[in-house]
Amino acid sequence: MIHTNDLHSHLEEAAQIATFVKQMRRELGPERLLLIDCGDFLDRARPETEGTGGAVNRALLELLRYDAVTLGNNEGITCTREHLEGMYARAPFPVVCANLNWTGSGSPPPWMIPALIVEKKGIKIGLLGLTAAFNDYYRLLGWEAQDPIEAAARWVPELRRQADAVVVLSHLGLWMDERLAAEVEGIDAILGAHTHHLLETPLTIGRTTVCAAGKFGRYVGVVDIRKDGLNGRIRVEGRCVPTGDIPADAEAKALIRKYGADARSVMNRVIAELDSPLPSDPSRETPLGTLLAAALRKTTGAEIGLTNAGQLLRGLKAGSVTKGDIHSICPSPINPCLIMLKGALLRQALEESLLPDFIDLQFQGFGFRGKVLGTLCLDGVEVYADDTKPPYERVQQVLVGGEPLDDEREYAVGTLDMFTFGIGYKGLSEGRVLRYFLPEFIRDILADALNDPEAVADARRPRWHRSGRR
Repeated sequence: MIHTNDLHSHLEEAAQIATFVKQMRRELGPERLLLIDCGDFLDRARPETEGTGGAVNRALLELLRYDAVTLGNNEGITCTREHLEGMYARAPFPVVCANLNWTGSGSPPPWMIPALIVEKKGIKIGLLGLTAAFNDYYRLLGWEAQDPIEAAARWVPELRRQADAVVVLSHLGLWMDERLAAEVEGIDAILGAHTHHLLETPLTIGRTTVCAAGKFGRYVGVVDIRKDGLNGRIRVEGRCVPTGDIPADAEAKALIRKYGADARSVMNRVIAELDSPLPSDPSRETPLGTLLAAALRKTTGAEIGLTNAGQLLRGLKAGSVTKGDIHSICPSPINPCLIMLKGALLRQALEESLLPDFIDLQFQGFGFRGKVLGTLCLDGVEVYADDTKPPYERVQQVLVGGEPLDDEREYAVGTLDMFTFGIGYKGLSEGRVLRYFLPEFIRDILADALNDPEAVADARRPRWHRSGRR
């Protein structure tokens, strides 16, 4: 069995995996090979994926002849139900997930099944799919996500009665895989994903073997499942194979080129015209960052809009702005969010945004596809700061709607969902979430704002007033 996970539209690595899969299929024969993906095969940060609506990803899954795939959060909560229907309806591979149902029906869509049994070389293998239950997001998209441990406890005994081995396609993360192995008996192997963990030597928890192949297609997982002819016991052995030295498959490369051309025709569509440039810089307030903060405030109906300047990879030139331009400067699949935040926590976040430890912070994940966190860009608030003061004493005055900031009052703040996951400014992570906005990405509301001349002009007005800056 070969398993992949968290490719995140790393198409070049997918082409290398295609070479490996074809070679293994030639050596073993199709009757002995099972090919599985455990989710996040696509990522809308990749222009080929965005421009083709995921068609390039589906085409690669078809080319490699996957036997089963499950949904990761990058499929499930960055795509609408209609988008997923277009990707997976009439697919030649089953989409397997046992803990997602359409809201109200209690049933999965026609293109998805909870589990299935396949037979390879006389061994019946029960496959069960599970994905992370981000219900705050899924409900907004028309889904109900059930507890994956409870779903496994219902399905594993049923599969156990019909199959020689039970394998879970898990997009839950390592700690949940460990819990699943410990709490639900009867699972022979868990093929893991979501937290991008690489298990070159699988974990053994009870009778369960826990496997995972890292991220971005840099490794591919290989699992051998054997049945003892005398006692019928199942033995599972796993390993990971690096793909870096594997040549790319010519057929996959040609497919990627074709869909890349299709994507460019979509991404070259002009969506706005600018009379003058809108610069961006992660280390300071700039008009483009301020425009995004204002768009967040307007979209969420908040008193204050906040975004990190590092969300924007560069500025925009004067002239025509295309869909591809917006995607390239703001590739992160991040959604607007409305939180309630105490004044003291807002003040803390403002202080943090003046410090190199936060401005230069590098990280990936939680939707962020930028390089560094950057400082805060603002709307609805005026901040007066003295850079000669010690850290956490630089913010001298904060005005919200012309009134001094009240440390004890809660303010409605339109910002980014990633801050609610504890990433970035510590002051923002303690806000009380009122609503996530789906399916809108922040690049969508930025594109709309570019077509509002008054908003663009107002974004050039400073919200930060800093003295003593070197």
